Amino acid sequence: LLASGSDDQHTIVWDPLHHKKLLSMHTGHTANIFSVKFLPHSGDRILITGAADSKVHVHDLTVKETVHMFGDHTNRVKRIATAPMWPNTFWSAAEDGLIRQYDLRENSKRSEVLIDLTEYCGQLVEAKCLTVNPQDNNYLAVGASGPFVRLYDIRMIHNHRKSMKQSPSAGVHTFCDRQKPLPDGAAQYYVAGHLPVKLPDYNNRLRVLVATYVTFSPDGTELLVNMGGEQVYLFDLTYKQRPYTFLLPKKCHTSGEVQNGKTSTNGVSNGIHLHSNGFRLSEGRAHVSPQVELPPYLERIKQQANEAFACQLWTQAIQLYSKAVQKAPNNAMLYGNRAAAYMKRKWDGDHYDALRDCLKAISLNPCHLKAHFRLARCLFELKYVAEALECLDDFKGKFPEQAHSSACDALDRDINAALFSKSDNAEDKKGGGPIRLRATGRKDSISEDEMVLRERSYDYKFRYCGHCNTTTDIKEANFFGSNAQYIVSGSDDGSFFIWEKETTNLVRVLQGDESIVNCLQPHPSYCFLATSGIDPVVRLWNPRPESETLNGRVVVDMEGASQANQRRMNADPLEVMLLNMGYRITGLTSGGAGGSDDEDSSEGQVQCRPS
Repeated sequence: LLASGSDDQHTIVWDPLHHKKLLSMHTGHTANIFSVKFLPHSGDRILITGAADSKVHVHDLTVKETVHMFGDHTNRVKRIATAPMWPNTFWSAAEDGLIRQYDLRENSKRSEVLIDLTEYCGQLVEAKCLTVNPQDNNYLAVGASGPFVRLYDIRMIHNHRKSMKQSPSAGVHTFCDRQKPLPDGAAQYYVAGHLPVKLPDYNNRLRVLVATYVTFSPDGTELLVNMGGEQVYLFDLTYKQRPYTFLLPKKCHTSGEVQNGKTSTNGVSNGIHLHSNGFRLSEGRAHVSPQVELPPYLERIKQQANEAFACQLWTQAIQLYSKAVQKAPNNAMLYGNRAAAYMKRKWDGDHYDALRDCLKAISLNPCHLKAHFRLARCLFELKYVAEALECLDDFKGKFPEQAHSSACDALDRDINAALFSKSDNAEDKKGGGPIRLRATGRKDSISEDEMVLRERSYDYKFRYCGHCNTTTDIKEANFFGSNAQYIVSGSDDGSFFIWEKETTNLVRVLQGDESIVNCLQPHPSYCFLATSGIDPVVRLWNPRPESETLNGRVVVDMEGASQANQRRMNADPLEVMLLNMGYRITGLTSGGAGGSDDEDSSEGQVQCRPS
């Protein structure tokens, strides 16, 4: 069965395999429906809806009646979540900043506040989406306004509140002995490492960052986030990593060692160690594993990538390098080359991915000349100006023959100019600020607890680019395929995008709506996808025989569609509004061009020209 909700306040239940409408009913809502869910273990009988009228309604499909209405939220309800193993319980996320939990057992039909984001982020925070881990229903992920995604342990929260009620002194505490709304360890935050420092710039351009959808992988080990105003991110919940926001490489001797991924005798490896503020390289000596030659088929892929780079086809080069990296994850040269392509393309988040690749290349080969230089450039582009200067000075010490190259001198000038113009009242990198209370006692800013949780955030594993998510705040992204080997997302251009999960390469773009694709839900067991958007229809998608003619909804120019979406995300909000009205905007340009930086033909030289 497939259930859909609509702006017409009706819900329809379909038999998707036979393309039949089974039931249609008015939900009792007085505004747009944003979320619809079947309640597990109810025999497909109970349906839950959340809507813009701030209400959550429960419907019995067998009698076509709304059997319960919850009016506890004070702002629009954006998402409902259910748990496979909890038959009488569900949750809602609303723009009043609250996550509420509901119990449908006959003796206690009620809702309670599970999480109050306003206690952490002030009165203006809005919860937008939530999901329960399908393998361990005690874990709940929440997306809200801002770049941080929150993972909560429901059991810990409930146990904490039970112990508070049972404690004889629970109601008596002083201002200094403050009771935390959530116990320590009950929340873990995730964020794309470059976004906190980008927040002031985005805010100045009226560009809003908001998580519009979160979902777990079927095995519960990964968390996928569609970040409104940015890209789609996948977080690994098992092998967590801190944001790569700071690095100070230490001493490395260059004589007789490896440079730019080329093999030589032996050298010094500065093993990577985690710190609360990011990564640093330790000074201990270790063995540098010599770079193994790529097998012939990967060498061909690398050469194709180099050729694409030479032709300034940055995305094509990135995809080819990514394909090779998946097969040879310990080849420093591939990471260094891909970093160069990211730096040339300059899409949102590219400099941060380039920084990550530089760090990986340096960890594999501590004397990778170009990776060291590109690292300094990336830090500068990411506004870590003081760190960029330290990194550049370190580069000059390691590679004195490059200290007065034109590239070095140019970056030096850029950094010093930025340091000179940096104002004393620049915003804090983490987007935080002092705790302030309004005269009414309502918090106007993020709390100290929130700051600590943000500082402890984990970084993403993969990033997926090409779509645009700025116009609606319910745009979904999902896992797809028998082994969740694909990622799918809606887009403001009316298309939906399909990426390979492991390589992050875009493999297909399909026209799913005349204006915007918002919803994409895969069938639990068949290779079958349902999509919907602004059009008053639900579209169903499944594989067609290869012998058939090409589907008319396939977008052939995937690169062009992706570039247009990147321009759209960076456009002035007025321009976006005009685009939505059908006007064509000229004069928008994508990332800059530059000369080739083929590792194989330019050994020992820093060829990157400054941006």
